[in-house]
Amino acid sequence: MLQKTTFFLSVFLTISVLSNAQFKRGDRMVGARVASVVFNSGNSDISVTQVGTNTSKMTNYNVSISPSLGWFISENTAVGATVNINPASNKVSYEQNGSTFQKDKSNSFNIGLGGFVRHYMGSSISLKPFVQTSVNLGMSNFETDGFYYYATSSPYYKYTYSGKSSGGFFANATISGGFTKMMGENTGLDFYLGYAYSYSKNTFNRTTLYYLTNTSSPSSTASNETTTKFTNNGFLLGVGFQVFLKGKRK
Repeated sequence: MLQKTTFFLSVFLTISVLSNAQFKRGDRMVGARVASVVFNSGNSDISVTQVGTNTSKMTNYNVSISPSLGWFISENTAVGATVNINPASNKVSYEQNGSTFQKDKSNSFNIGLGGFVRHYMGSSISLKPFVQTSVNLGMSNFETDGFYYYATSSPYYKYTYSGKSSGGFFANATISGGFTKMMGENTGLDFYLGYAYSYSKNTFNRTTLYYLTNTSSPSSTASNETTTKFTNNGFLLGVGFQVFLKGKRK
């Protein structure tokens, strides 16, 4: 995977030596990238002999948006800063005979700051290939809650849980290649793909309450603290837009 990405970006860098992107030092670029937008919902039916049919329903979304501001330090290269915003949500419920016996819900929100370097290439006025590297880091927050109701034993019981993370941290680095399709003299649309590495760490505190039959007070309570570290490597595919502002000319 990494070798293919390196080859792809090497081709763009080779082209850049032979071409000029027609920007000027001191120009600015203001825009945003949408690295991934995912929303889906669905249903599934699970039929078990002598037990019945269970139905699950799920909805989730994940959005990553990065507003940016950059300055051209040469006719081809711009450096800048980004703000990273990444909300996500996931909900799953399970039903049997018209009643919900389990539900799980989680929400997360990441926000951070980063920097980037973009190098344009190609002499075309309307289509401008580029390569870009970026590094980002920030804080993350994660919350979850749900319940499970078990009615096939005596006495009946259920449990509920809720949890929240503290001290969350994330960092990621990306290298991508694509092109800006100019829609006018000062605006353009970005289309790009690339390689991303990410790391995150969270300390998660969770409390579980256990109930017997239909009592209003829990019969027992359990708490635990879990620290998770996660790394990920993968491809990204995205779109964005840019507004190019002319700098002062001497």
